[in-house]
Amino acid sequence: MTAASAPLEAESAAPARVMPIVEFLVVGGATPVLLALSWLARRAVPIEGARLAVSAAAFYAAFVVNDPHFSVTYFLFYRDVRARALGRAFSPVQRARYLVAGFVVPALLAAWGFGAIRLHSWWIMGLLLQTMFLLVGWHYVKQGFGVMTVLAARRGVRVTPFERLAVLAHCYAGWAWAWASRIGVPHQVEEKGVVYMTLGHGHGLDRIALVLFLATLGPLAFALGRKWLREGPLVTPIVAMLASVWAWTIGSSFDPLVVFVVPALHSLQYLYFVWLMRRNEAREREGPPHFDVSAKVRVGTLAASAIALGVLLFHAGPSYLDGVFVDAKHTLDDPLGPTPYFAAIYAFVNVHHYFMDWVIWRRENPETRFLVDRTSGAGAR
Repeated sequence: MTAASAPLEAESAAPARVMPIVEFLVVGGATPVLLALSWLARRAVPIEGARLAVSAAAFYAAFVVNDPHFSVTYFLFYRDVRARALGRAFSPVQRARYLVAGFVVPALLAAWGFGAIRLHSWWIMGLLLQTMFLLVGWHYVKQGFGVMTVLAARRGVRVTPFERLAVLAHCYAGWAWAWASRIGVPHQVEEKGVVYMTLGHGHGLDRIALVLFLATLGPLAFALGRKWLREGPLVTPIVAMLASVWAWTIGSSFDPLVVFVVPALHSLQYLYFVWLMRRNEAREREGPPHFDVSAKVRVGTLAASAIALGVLLFHAGPSYLDGVFVDAKHTLDDPLGPTPYFAAIYAFVNVHHYFMDWVIWRRENPETRFLVDRTSGAGAR
């Protein structure tokens, strides 16, 4: 979720009620709990055994959490595609974003990935994978900012322009520092079977990024402190933002066990807002003039479809393509590895997901009105 701003004007006609503790945990509050559990586990059992167990659990959880968080975006984005691309469903500016994210970006990504395979170029494929890793931090922190503003709106609290600027500056600076501190000197890496050289950069870039990040701490503390005094603590919105920036982006590899579940935590945060939006919309459509099927059926169908599409995109599809076009030709010294189609599709879906979110989670999208429920926020901070 990469909301540029929260929809504050409208309310859902059929709000989704959630226990405050459940909402707190799914949007980021589970992170400190898991860090504490990891600390205890590493003192109770050998680290290798704990790492193996957590990584195996994360692998299987991906089928129902990580993969659907990507695939459900396609169902959200391409519904009513004709009205959105050619009709009046969107404003002209939002329609332009939709056309770029929905048609231009995937065409370029497909040409990039499959062109690398066709040319048998580990360098071109490596650039695509490095672009994915560059943008994933942007995606995480933008989602964290969007989640904070939406959760504040659900509590009837508006984010002022200064607060928005202070939080966004901190988010972007956190992303820049996280990326710069992990690149450094060019070196050889392997990702999804592809072996390539990273581009790297001078040592000064990570120091500049760190200085900029530290410079945003003062304005952030002032903005959030003033908001706390004026409107209450807003614990859940702030924790959701800080978890996205500090734990999942900057400190994603800090803990040897929690690192395996960071993508799942991010995905769970995302899916919570998909559920809010789709459930509230489905509940509104249960009555006149639509009289659609129940909200449970509509949301359940969406969930099952997202799981099925996730299996196709990340498992069945790439396995079939690599098995048909690569297996017989693969050699042990091939830098593209045995799964170049998996690498290309994985990068394609990730980067396309970031751009589709750039369109979906904006106030210009009329459907985001279903996220807001001011009536439920008084007692849930």
